[in-house]
Amino acid sequence: MSRRKILVVDDEPKLVRVVREYLEHDGYRVVSAGDGRVALERFRQERPDLVVLDVMLPELDGLEVCRRIRRDSAVPIIMLTARAEEVDELIGLELGADDYVAKPFSPRTLLARVRSVLRRAVPAEEYGAEGASEAPLSVGPLRVDPSRHEATWDGVPLALTPTEFRLLSALARRPGRVFGRLELLERIQGEAYAGYERTVDAHVKNLRKKLAGAGGDGAAESVATVPGVGYKLEAGRA
Repeated sequence: MSRRKILVVDDEPKLVRVVREYLEHDGYRVVSAGDGRVALERFRQERPDLVVLDVMLPELDGLEVCRRIRRDSAVPIIMLTARAEEVDELIGLELGADDYVAKPFSPRTLLARVRSVLRRAVPAEEYGAEGASEAPLSVGPLRVDPSRHEATWDGVPLALTPTEFRLLSALARRPGRVFGRLELLERIQGEAYAGYERTVDAHVKNLRKKLAGAGGDGAAESVATVPGVGYKLEAGRA
């Protein structure tokens, strides 16, 4: 497998240097940017496999950079945030980020999250992971093909991020079954980080928007909330 390229965007040179050292030591290629406008230029030029993106940036902030990247790319994005308010972190996820890491953080923690997000994003057969030879899943008008990493609603393609695709796949494998937030987090991230359960809510919100775009309110409502527990795919609505 070729070395994967990571774009690290932060206006703190020391942080970028430390992150670069850890990522390169682990075998990744690293390019960097110190502000939002340069980040978008680097992204277009380098076409990275993953973006590590700080929220607080000069020129354009990280949320706007994330929004613009998401207009035409599903590349995995990990947000870095020093803001205490959880809503800021979840806003990033609602724009299409796959994960976030709160500052200050250990470089080893970021490295583990990079590995996890990339593992979810690459074709399953490269890792021999679940889904490499799995048959397509059909639940009413919803069709999920894990081996091809494709999902459609009544034939209309769903442009899902890797995290959204894993979430929908987990629900589609057991329609009607209720999944708790921590269980879904473990299925879509490989780990269930304490305190990150509510990020599942943001991913579900994004998923429902895309389902609604393909099949209207009925499609969005097929991913049902079970108050106090989590989520399920309602086979009767799908």
